[in-house]
Amino acid sequence: MAGCRTDCIEEPLSMSFGSLGRFIGRHPWWFLVIPTLVSVALGGGFYFLKDREANDIEEQFTPVNGPAKKERLFVQDNFPENDSVFSVQRLATEGAYASILAVSETNILRRAAFEEILSLYDDVMQISAGVDQRKYNDICATVQQNCYSNAILDIIGYNSSNIESINLTFPMYKSSSGFVFLGSAVGGVNESLIVEQAQAIRLFFYLQEKRPETYLWLKEFIKLFSGESKLKFKEVSVSYYTSISRQQEFEANSKTVIPLFAATYALAISFSIVSCLRLDNVRNKVWVATFGVFSAGLAVLSSFGLLLYVGVPFVMTVATAPFLILGIGVDDMFVLIAYWQKTNVHDNVEDRLAETYKHAAVSITITTLTDVLAFYIGVMTPFGSVQSFCLYTGTAVLFCYIYSITFFGAILALNGKREESNRHWLTCMKIPKTCPPERSRWYSICCVGGVYDRETKAEEALPINDFIKKYYGPFLTKNYTKFFVVFLYALYLCVSIYGCSNVQEGIKLKNLASDDSYVVEYYTHEDEYFSVYGPNVMVVVEKTVPYWEESVRSNLKKCLKDFQMLTYVDQELFTSWLDAYGAYLGKSSLDLNNKTVFMEKLPAFLKLAPAFRQDLNLTNGEIHASRFFIQTVNITSALQEKNMLSELRLTAKTCPVPLLVYHPAFIFFDQYAVIVTNTIQNILVATAVMLVISLLLIPNPLCSLWVTFAIASVIVGVAGFMALWGVNLDSISMINLVICIGFSVDFSAHISYAFVSSSKSTVNEKATDALHSLGYPIVQGAVSTILGVVVLSVAESYIFRTFFKIMLLVISFGLVHGVVFIPVFLTFFGICSKSDR
Repeated sequence: MAGCRTDCIEEPLSMSFGSLGRFIGRHPWWFLVIPTLVSVALGGGFYFLKDREANDIEEQFTPVNGPAKKERLFVQDNFPENDSVFSVQRLATEGAYASILAVSETNILRRAAFEEILSLYDDVMQISAGVDQRKYNDICATVQQNCYSNAILDIIGYNSSNIESINLTFPMYKSSSGFVFLGSAVGGVNESLIVEQAQAIRLFFYLQEKRPETYLWLKEFIKLFSGESKLKFKEVSVSYYTSISRQQEFEANSKTVIPLFAATYALAISFSIVSCLRLDNVRNKVWVATFGVFSAGLAVLSSFGLLLYVGVPFVMTVATAPFLILGIGVDDMFVLIAYWQKTNVHDNVEDRLAETYKHAAVSITITTLTDVLAFYIGVMTPFGSVQSFCLYTGTAVLFCYIYSITFFGAILALNGKREESNRHWLTCMKIPKTCPPERSRWYSICCVGGVYDRETKAEEALPINDFIKKYYGPFLTKNYTKFFVVFLYALYLCVSIYGCSNVQEGIKLKNLASDDSYVVEYYTHEDEYFSVYGPNVMVVVEKTVPYWEESVRSNLKKCLKDFQMLTYVDQELFTSWLDAYGAYLGKSSLDLNNKTVFMEKLPAFLKLAPAFRQDLNLTNGEIHASRFFIQTVNITSALQEKNMLSELRLTAKTCPVPLLVYHPAFIFFDQYAVIVTNTIQNILVATAVMLVISLLLIPNPLCSLWVTFAIASVIVGVAGFMALWGVNLDSISMINLVICIGFSVDFSAHISYAFVSSSKSTVNEKATDALHSLGYPIVQGAVSTILGVVVLSVAESYIFRTFFKIMLLVISFGLVHGVVFIPVFLTFFGICSKSDR
């Protein structure tokens, strides 16, 4: 019954494609002109490219409905920012700011170093922007009508000579106005309480976010420091950053890859021509190969144009798709050419194309369906960048398939008509099949063609095909070779599983900029010198609770103590309006447990401590929400960021008082909560869909299972070796793992289908025949795909280099499975064929 189910689909499909091939062979010009016109029409969608660009980092590289985004909304609704009392730790976003990070190889707490730092400070104060030439003091964030200032400069009174005479304590310094936190201003500090040596000083310049001049001022700041002379000092080396830098540098990334497109297509066309080159002047496939690459280009033009017409966002990650589509299109081309060459050269073009489509079209239909569905399944991920990439690439693969069947089929037919008339591949002049005796040897090389295999009536086999049939196939199916292949596979699997156990999660924000970006140096210095103190996290009471009741305060105090006892939280650095208010009432011997006293005295307390005014949502005489602050420490890796966020949220969840935790950085940390589960979910769903397709179109259920096995095997290999190569599991590599599902099917499905369709009697002969039929086209497809992405290896962007690394792993492992592992494994089960049923 299983055989009937598969044959009932595969055989009618094969016959339908045969009829389509015959129709295209009869009317090739229709199928040449119509796809070209459609491409031109759809290509008009590129007019909207600028409008469709969506490169907002938060929107594209963080989970669409991440918990931190809901937490931020709650914080913004309940604790609106006070323009007159600016507080960095109370910001719901990163804010608008510029920063300078000065580093010394020895000790930066010296007069000479601070003279250079104060010189930089003075330069910043002179920056002006906007029509009215607003300076920093005109648009700065204010604290009680004064500009937000840098504590370390306040401590020395903006006099460099004072730095060597002050007893600087760390991380808290007691100034005349109170305690000041220096953890984010002084870095690379020795461990003693009295700071004698440090290596880095960081200055911040916070601006009013809503002022129109703010953005212009930040651009002028970048312009000032982009001049190399500003960064060359004797005592310190300087890096700089602004709140708009990451986004600007990310958007500039896409421009670095544009020059690589020309090189990619040149490589693809060159390889296609060389691999399809024949010494026979009639059977030469130079033009076929050239138009095969052109067909892939039309697919990109049509698919992208269509989606741009309908308004699908265009994210920078989509810029890698054309490289991939080129490889897929050329792969289909090689399969079609391989089957065309096996047809009888004496048949007319319609019959040859019908015979080609009967076999090749089903094979590329299987791989296209799996590729397209793998990409469309990827749309389920919660990352905008992955959704956009999968939608564009899946649609492009679909168009690539349509144009391979129609446009490229028409090229095959027209080329077939030329071959049928025995015309020269370049001049289209009729030439003799054999060299006349009176002609020279050179005449036979350039002016004779049209030979074929007298036994099979097909085109003469290429030397590589003869090598596979006579040497490689028989060698691979020997018992001792099979034993070695099994051993090699076991070794591959062990290394892959080891690599999977070492996968690191999350994308580093500096990787969104190009390698030579000033952002990278700033992030590197920040990680090196300012990793001791992490985010200052809000602990928010998200509902109205009776704070005057001792039981509520006791529960709240216990929960806050639980937070302080966590691995990544400092036990001493803690901000609590409730503790300060309790001390305030205690001085007057007032009862904190009395509701009337508690609520009546609160306004007077907040007037004396204006900073705490932003920590309560006091509306209509009720506290609807309030917040406290804890200081995280020693977070130096993505794993620690993940564990810290997980511990904080778990502690908040187990508290009897309704709490949530928030910091703007949590927007990006949320990726850790979903990246692994969503990747596994996509892989499992896609693999199940691939199995169903294989069962429907490969006429043997057991061989379909081998295709599914190949998917799982390649994915494990890519994930494992990806980790060993230093590539993290993030939204970028997730894209490539989606690709992995489709490509791991391609090679194994071609071989499995050829194995099942073979008429040979023994399994070893079937394996050899399958490799003889499609081994070389598979190698051609693999090499062409690698050539399609190899130029990305020299890109100055992590995104594009990661794409290259994983594509290289996917194609390499997929190829090895297709021409080594799967042919051997198929021979272990003799029932994997049509004839055996």
